[in-house]
Amino acid sequence: MKSTIEAVAGRLESAWHDEPLFAGDRREHMPRRQTVVELLLDIRSAIFPGYYPVEGTPLSVTEHLDRVGWRLSREIASALRAAGQQGDAEELAKRFLLRLPDIQAMLLMDARACFDGDPAARGPEEVIFCYPGFFATLVYRIAHELHLLGVPYVPRIMTEFAHGETGIDIHPGAVIGKHFMIDHGTGVVIGETCVIGDHVRIYQGVTLGALSTRGGQRIAGTRRHPTIEDNVIIYANASVLGGNTVIGANSVIGGSAFITRSVPAGSTVTGQTPIAGGSG
Repeated sequence: MKSTIEAVAGRLESAWHDEPLFAGDRREHMPRRQTVVELLLDIRSAIFPGYYPVEGTPLSVTEHLDRVGWRLSREIASALRAAGQQGDAEELAKRFLLRLPDIQAMLLMDARACFDGDPAARGPEEVIFCYPGFFATLVYRIAHELHLLGVPYVPRIMTEFAHGETGIDIHPGAVIGKHFMIDHGTGVVIGETCVIGDHVRIYQGVTLGALSTRGGQRIAGTRRHPTIEDNVIIYANASVLGGNTVIGANSVIGGSAFITRSVPAGSTVTGQTPIAGGSG
C-alpha cells in the first residue's frame, strides 16, 4: 500500500506544479465555499431579523452589519485575487450594504407574491420560513447585487448552494422583476441572460434556457435566454428557450409546453401551439 500511495502522490504533486489551474495564487486565494455560505446566511439574518436569528450573543443591527461588512470585504478580496482582478474590496462591500434595504423590499414583495398565489400558504411568515422557492429567490437577489458589482465567484457559490438545497438553479446574472413567485420549484432553471418582468409566477420543472449551447465559450456573453414580460404564468415542466424568444405580457404557458419562438401578449399556450387571446 505504501508504494502505491507514494506513486499516486508523486503524480498528483506533479500535476500541482504543471497545471495552471493549480497555480499557487489561485489555489491559496479561492473563496472558501463554506465561508461564503455562512456569510450568505448572515446576510439573510440581517434582512429578516427574528426569522433567522444569529447564534450566540444577540447583536444590534449595527453590530450585525459591521460583521457582515467585514466578512464580505474579506471574501471579495479573496475572490478578486483568485480571479486576477483589481478592485477595492471594502468599497464593493460598502456598495453592497447600501443595497440591502432595496433587496429587503424586493423580498418582502416576493414573500407576498408567494402567499397571494398559494392557497395552501398560512401567511407570508410561512413562506419566509419554509418555502424553497422563496429561499432560492432570496439567495438570487443577494447574489445578483454582487454580480452587478463585478464580484467573481462569490455570487455563483451562493446560487449553487441554493441549487443544491432546493433543486432551483437561478444564475446570478439573470434579471428578475418584483413580486416574483416560484411555486414548489424543484427542477426550475433560469439562465444567465434571462429577463423576467414583474408579477411573474413559475412552477416546478420550468426551464428558461438557451436554444443551443453547442457554441460553448464562443457564445459566452451573448443573449441566449428568453424574455418573460409582466404578469406571465408558466406552469410545470414548460421550456421556453432562446435569446430572441419573448413571452408577451399577461400570457399563460401551459404545463410541458415547448416554446422556441415569441408569443404575443395575452396568449395562452398549450403544447407547442399558441392560442391568441385569453389568459386561462
